[in-house]
Amino acid sequence: MTDGNHHDGGGDGMGHERVPSRQRRRFPGISSRAYEHPADRSALVALRRLSGFDTVFKALSGLLPERSLRLLFLSDSVRVSDAQFAHLNTMLRDACYILDLEKVPPMYVNQDPNPNAMCIGLDEPIIVVTTGLVELLDEEEMRAVVGHEVGHALSGHSVYRTILLFLTNLALKVAWIPLGNVAIMAIVTALREWFRKSELSADRAGLLVGQDLTASMRGLMKLAGGNHLHEMNVDAFLEQAEEYEAGGDLRDSVLKILNMLPRTHPFATVRAAELKKWAESRDFQRIMDGHYPRRDEDKDTSVSDSFRQSASAYADDVRNSKDPLMKLVSDIAGGAGDLGGKLRGKFTGQGGGDTSKDG
Repeated sequence: MTDGNHHDGGGDGMGHERVPSRQRRRFPGISSRAYEHPADRSALVALRRLSGFDTVFKALSGLLPERSLRLLFLSDSVRVSDAQFAHLNTMLRDACYILDLEKVPPMYVNQDPNPNAMCIGLDEPIIVVTTGLVELLDEEEMRAVVGHEVGHALSGHSVYRTILLFLTNLALKVAWIPLGNVAIMAIVTALREWFRKSELSADRAGLLVGQDLTASMRGLMKLAGGNHLHEMNVDAFLEQAEEYEAGGDLRDSVLKILNMLPRTHPFATVRAAELKKWAESRDFQRIMDGHYPRRDEDKDTSVSDSFRQSASAYADDVRNSKDPLMKLVSDIAGGAGDLGGKLRGKFTGQGGGDTSKDG
C-alpha cells in the first residue's frame, strides 16, 4: 500500500531555505465530509431552508457575473504565479495536491494592511489573501491558511461566502430585491452563523494540509494578538478560551451571543480550542492513517445520517459545555426536575432543586 507521502516543494537550494523539506501525507480522493464540522453542515441546511433565501440567491447570481469579479481582482491585485509570489504558488499547488483538488483555484494578493484571506466566486472559487496576512505569518503558518482556503474551495463554500460579502456590503442598497429589509437581515444573520461554523471546518482542512498543529495555533494567535509571538503562549491562549466559555452567569451567556451576532469569524481562542480538540481526536488520527470518506461515495451519503451526526455533535457540545446557558439547556433537555425552581436557582444563585411553593 502506498502511504501517499508527498515531498514538499522546498529543497535545499539557497532560494528555499525558509521552506522546510519534509514529508507530508496526501489524501487521494478525500471528501470534504472528512473534515467538515457537523455544525457547519447543520447551519448550511438551516440556511437553505430559510424563507426567501432562494429568491435572494437567484437575484444575486444573475447580478454578480463571475467575469466582473475576476476582472476586479486582475485589475487591482497581484495574481500569484511562478513569476509573482512564487512561494505562495508552491504552497497553493501543494495544498491542492494534498487534498486532491484537481483544478487549482486562481489566487490573488490584495493590498490591505488588515490580515485576511477569503475564498469567493459563484462559478469557480477564487482565493484572495491580503498583504497584511502575508507579512504577518511565517511559512508554516501561511501553509495552514492556504490549506484553510483550499478546504473552503473543496467544500463548495465560496458561493455562500460571496453572497454574504455582497449582502453585507450592499445591505443598504438592496431595495431592488423583492423582499423587505427584515428578510435580508435574517438571511445575513443566518449566513453569518453558517460562515462562523464553516471556519471551523476550514481550520481542520488547514491542519490536514500543513500537518503542523503548532503552526496552526501560532497563526490563530497572531490573528488575535498581532506579530508578538514572544509575548504569547499557546497554553495560556487555550486557557483563555476555556475561561471565555465557562465564565460568568446566564447574563454573560446572553452577552456572548449578542457579541457574536455581527461577527463573521468565531473568536480566535474558540477556533484554537476547537482545532486542538479535533487534532487529538480519533477522527483525525483515522484520516492521517488513510481511512477517510471518499468523494466518489458522496452521492451515496444519506442526508438523514448527516443530520443524525450533526444532532449528535450538537448534543455532545451542549452536554460538555461549561457555559451556564448551555448547562441549563442540557439540564432541561435531560428532564431536570422542577424547571421553575431550576431557573429561579440559576438567576438568584440558590439551589435549583427547591420545589416548595413560594406563593
